[in-house]
Amino acid sequence: MRNLGPDEGLIILNCSREKLVTSVPVAALALYQGACVPNAREHFAADAARRARIRILSAAHGLLHPEDPISTYDHRLTNRTEAVRLHEQTVSAQLDAELAETPSLRHMLIMVEPLYLLALQRVFDHLDRFDQVAIVPDPWGWQDGLTYLRRWGWA
Repeated sequence: MRNLGPDEGLIILNCSREKLVTSVPVAALALYQGACVPNAREHFAADAARRARIRILSAAHGLLHPEDPISTYDHRLTNRTEAVRLHEQTVSAQLDAELAETPSLRHMLIMVEPLYLLALQRVFDHLDRFDQVAIVPDPWGWQDGLTYLRRWGWA
């Protein structure tokens, strides 16, 4: 595969329970200290264009851009009902906006735990526009995710 331009790919990562403890909002990519977020933060530290193509799926806030200011919170999806509610109330519209704003988006890498996939179900309504939707159902599966990033020319 040829190297993908930044606007051709999107990475969705799971939020994590481990967060910076802070009384002031910080960038979402800096807040989360667990799962794949630290790996992604380090991997894309010198690549602002591709770093901007990361989204973090938060149980409390839906899809966060890496620079979105966010404060420490404690909320986790614990059942299907909560995941579907997050999809319906927040994530569905966020995904529709993402797809509308980035017409060249053709590749998506999703690294979230299975319950969080329910909050992303809107992706599957748009499969016809994608060349690839790769799912790593493990929020700690950075090494598996790197396989896809290498194919994209992002690793």
